[in-house]
Amino acid sequence: MIVLNPVVISVSLVLIMCVSRINVVIALTTGSIVCGVLGGVSLKDTIDVFSQGLGGGAKIALSYALLGVFASAIAHSGLSKFLMAGIARLLHLGSNEWGVQTMVTRASNHAKMVLFLAIGCISVISENIVPVHIAFIPILIPPLLSVFNELRVDRRSIACIIVFGVVAAYLVIPMGFGEIFLVNILSHYLKINGLDMPLSEIIHALLFPVIGMGIGLILALLRYNGQRTYETLAVKDSEKLDHITKKDLIISCCSVVMVFIVQLITRDIVLGALTGFLCLLLGGVVRQREAEDVVTNGFKMMAMISFTMLAAAGFAHVLRSSGGINEIVNHLTVYASNGKAFTSFGMLLVGFLISVGIGSSFSTVPIVASIYVPLGLKLGFSPAAIAIIIAASGATGDAGSPASDSILGATSGLNADGQHSLVRDTAIPALTYLAIPAFIFGWIASLLV
Repeated sequence: MIVLNPVVISVSLVLIMCVSRINVVIALTTGSIVCGVLGGVSLKDTIDVFSQGLGGGAKIALSYALLGVFASAIAHSGLSKFLMAGIARLLHLGSNEWGVQTMVTRASNHAKMVLFLAIGCISVISENIVPVHIAFIPILIPPLLSVFNELRVDRRSIACIIVFGVVAAYLVIPMGFGEIFLVNILSHYLKINGLDMPLSEIIHALLFPVIGMGIGLILALLRYNGQRTYETLAVKDSEKLDHITKKDLIISCCSVVMVFIVQLITRDIVLGALTGFLCLLLGGVVRQREAEDVVTNGFKMMAMISFTMLAAAGFAHVLRSSGGINEIVNHLTVYASNGKAFTSFGMLLVGFLISVGIGSSFSTVPIVASIYVPLGLKLGFSPAAIAIIIAASGATGDAGSPASDSILGATSGLNADGQHSLVRDTAIPALTYLAIPAFIFGWIASLLV
């Protein structure tokens, strides 16, 4: 019976543990052991197989760690706060004696457009050109909450903008975190499971779910366009803009340019992040006595994500070695007579449930690729359709799971004054207007390409 398949049982166990808020690394490790033992492999051999699989995620983990260091250094430089002050000046904002920004002039609709566009652009840039991921949110968003309150902005619209920018950027732009997802994860796991696709074709295929997310974002902005009143409260740990010297600003901008150039030339995010940090260090923006703290904070920032990547790689290796995947492929092939529409929808739904439980498309892809590549090839799906199903399975969870770092990051900034809920104000709007449209467009595209 398919329900007794070791892969089905282990994946279900991981999902249940994650939904129960058990740490995802613990869940993936436990699932690996269960899968190996049920597949007839001894406990010792299962652990050996899991350990061998960890090597597949080593470069990804290192990339995350060094990006965390660069993000920490950028935050230390004051460049992010400088950008926030620039937005304030653009909107003609002033500060009262407590440093709380208030509206001075400008029509509210124009100010909203500028804010939305700025936050959206920064969200995209944070994944690729200045790869700091969600680290910009707790730096940039809390000081702007009083501005949102003045304009009576519904924070759910801001949450959707941030999640869209963060997720859509790494799906179609092969730089920074996009380099990690598209090259080191998606392309890599497609290839080792038997499907070698040019990167350009993968990006072209993933445009479909991104377009779905874009349409969903427009609907979200229309839905949350009404004014919503929040109480203006003091933001905990909020600080006035620190003075940034012209020299530090120039060096910080140069480090960003260097990261961009190195990534563009070498296609290696590790070298890019390392170059950016060294520019800040050698330029004196990060002083030698502060370097250790900056590096440590960067590692702390990305440690959980890095370990999750490693555990997911080990879990995927155990799934492939258990023999259960071939059984699933053979079993599900029987249902292919119901049509590709039914099969594709089922594959997307299962992948969606896995990624919602794990909360990360980066961790989901190694797992579902082990199953969906051989299954999709056997059922006659095109390479582009298989890539869409796998990527959309992960992205939909990343855009709507309460455990997703994108959802958690957006909430951390918007809830700095305690008036924004994780589930009600971030996860549900993002799931409704971003994840579901991406699912639908991914499903339709998998049948057309």
